[in-house]
Amino acid sequence: MNHLLTLTVSLALAQAAMFAHAADDASLVAPGATVKKLAGGMKFTEGPVWLAKAKKLVFSDIPNSKLMQWSDANGLSEFRPSEQANGNTLDLDGRIISCQHGARNIIRIEADGSATVLADKFDGKRFNSPNDVVVRSDGTLWFTDPPWGLTGKHEIPGHWVYKLDPKSGNVEAIVKELAMPNGIIFSPDETRVYIADTGGHKRHPDPAFHILPDAVHCYEVSSDGKLGKKLFQTDAGSDGMAVDIKGNIYTTHGGKVHIIDADGKTVGNIDVPEGPANVTFGGADFRTLFITARTSLYSVRMKHPGSKTKGAK
Repeated sequence: MNHLLTLTVSLALAQAAMFAHAADDASLVAPGATVKKLAGGMKFTEGPVWLAKAKKLVFSDIPNSKLMQWSDANGLSEFRPSEQANGNTLDLDGRIISCQHGARNIIRIEADGSATVLADKFDGKRFNSPNDVVVRSDGTLWFTDPPWGLTGKHEIPGHWVYKLDPKSGNVEAIVKELAMPNGIIFSPDETRVYIADTGGHKRHPDPAFHILPDAVHCYEVSSDGKLGKKLFQTDAGSDGMAVDIKGNIYTTHGGKVHIIDADGKTVGNIDVPEGPANVTFGGADFRTLFITARTSLYSVRMKHPGSKTKGAK
């Protein structure tokens, strides 16, 4: 009798552990959803951004020097020429902000289709090759500037992260410690900023030291928009990133979309037929994750909607 009771309790505990494990590993992909190819035939896709009013996605095809557009109603077409645009975002008024490799600048695309250069220099020196950009609720633009796509000589002695105030035109270098700053995204409450550092890490001359790894670095952000101390870094890097309303971060590296929680713990991943370079949320309910991956555009439905910028109109 005691043996039977022990066996019953053991089985119950084993089942409870199994269900707890299943809950811990529960996918953030919507039930029954699969990765779908929406369009192909491009050279290298990047910088997806969802235009809710127009119900379409705009993204970069960098080598072709084009911004492309896709909608469920009209499929794929060219949106406008670019100067090798990479990362894109929307400002608080819904205008596209674009990082241009070829022009080495940050531009704003106005409602009439014209482009306004917001910044192309720091301390009188031209940027390297602005890569990715995110907007904060105070309207400032935070962007990364590695040398990928650099078409001229280095003028700035480093690969830094900047904060740009579009109203005043003031540009401030806020992070100088990273080798190749890449993707950048805020937490939903804007108390943290996540910045990917991808490649370019040098081997230390002392063999006792290890090569610095690619990583996503998490920094505090104060309520008045000042960068604070670094909180942690992950054990893997990323290209472009997105964040959902729960604070989960969707990173792109190693041929997959990897999902980490707000503190850097891996909680899932999504296999993609081509190596993803960037992601963003969109669709009518903001639960569609759009994935730019090499020559193509993909999407998959998620459980949680993406986080929208506070203060966006």
